[in-house]
Amino acid sequence: MADSNPPTIETNNLTYTFPNATAGVSNVTLSLPARSRTLLIGANGAGKTTLLRLLAGKRLAPAGAVRVSGVDPFKDSVEGVTYLGLEWVLNGIVRSDIGVGELLRSVGGDAYPERRDELVAVLDIDTAWRMHAVSDGERRRVQLAMGLIRPWRVLLLDEITVDLDVWSRAQFLGFLRRETETRDCTVVYATHILDNLAGWPTHLVHMHLGTVKGWGPAEVMLKEADQPDPEEGDGIIGVKGNSRLGELVLRWLRDDLRERGPRSQHKHKRGPEGWTYSLTGLGGYGFESKGGKD
Repeated sequence: MADSNPPTIETNNLTYTFPNATAGVSNVTLSLPARSRTLLIGANGAGKTTLLRLLAGKRLAPAGAVRVSGVDPFKDSVEGVTYLGLEWVLNGIVRSDIGVGELLRSVGGDAYPERRDELVAVLDIDTAWRMHAVSDGERRRVQLAMGLIRPWRVLLLDEITVDLDVWSRAQFLGFLRRETETRDCTVVYATHILDNLAGWPTHLVHMHLGTVKGWGPAEVMLKEADQPDPEEGDGIIGVKGNSRLGELVLRWLRDDLRERGPRSQHKHKRGPEGWTYSLTGLGGYGFESKGGKD
């Protein structure tokens, strides 16, 4: 059974093209171990969302190209794979006059009271909130709690902390670190926000135009940031206060921009990542979870 296998993530020369023939991802090969925390880094349109949705089994990949916990996430039943994306807040249900307590119960809150209470505390949620009367940031906290109440084994996060304040994001990242250090579970997190991330990832993946330009253990990848930058002092790279991770990501994005050139002149037609969004998943809440076991 898939849920008895280690929560590893592997892709083998993964290529995906959208039905309208625009490119999604090309020749992506990765091997992420159990209990890893991977940051997926790349400019807008790099293919991060497409990759995450393929890993989540939301799109059909070529045979043998994707393995999550040792099986094909689209064709086989993979317990404990949870995908959380930005589209959740677009759903009218979560903007209606419905209580937070009711939503948490609907996804198993009563079955996992300790996890429910921990997430409510970590994300600073008031269970008396009514969803039509909260901010987008508060609504996002509820989404995270709903998606994580059931013990997941593979967690795929797509820019999901964009609405959180710095304190809430730090507490949430701390929660994910504790999860991977105390349970057999794995996280892949696509984000542009690097606050509180220095020292958090175990692995880094650098995506550009649907391909992976580099990936590996974070400490190995970060050695690049220790090397002198030929453009030090250009007003962008080397700004005082950047972490090694921040320095590295700025270098990557600068070089990617130069390689790509103006979007209007780019010769390769690519579909935007947002095309992969859909209001599907558990109860239409914009995430899909198949449960999981500790």
